[in-house]
Amino acid sequence: MAQIIYQVQTKQTVDEAVHAIAETLQRHQFGVLWDLDINQKLVEKGLDAEPPYRILEVCSAPRAKQVLSRNPQAGNFLPCKIVVYQEAQTRQTIISFANPVALIGLIDDHRLDALAKEVGELLKQAVDEAAAFA
Repeated sequence: MAQIIYQVQTKQTVDEAVHAIAETLQRHQFGVLWDLDINQKLVEKGLDAEPPYRILEVCSAPRAKQVLSRNPQAGNFLPCKIVVYQEAQTRQTIISFANPVALIGLIDDHRLDALAKEVGELLKQAVDEAAAFA
C-alpha cells in the first residue's frame, strides 16, 4: 500500500509557506480553490487557536475532469488538500498532503492509478519546492 501522508518541514512561517505553495502550485498547473484558516474559525467560535493551522484545497481542473469522467466516485477525494501547520512541540512548520494513490486505491479502479500517481508526483514537487523557499 502507498504511503498515506507525505510531509516535509520548512523554516518558513505558516503564512510564508502558504504563499510559497500557492506560487509553486501554479507552476504545476494547480490552483488554490480555498484557504481555510482553522485558527480564524476557532476564534470565531470562541475557542483558543494555537498553533497556526491552514488547509488548502487545491485542484488541477483538467486532471479533475479526467478523473471524474473515468469514475464519478473519485469525487469523494476531490479537491486535493494540502495542510500547513506549526507543530505544537517543536514550533516547526509542517507541509503535508494525503497521497492521491493511497486515496484512489480505496475505490479500487485501476483506470485511475496512473493519473493519481501523476497528481501525487506533481503535488510532491510543488510542496518540496515551496518548503525550500528561503
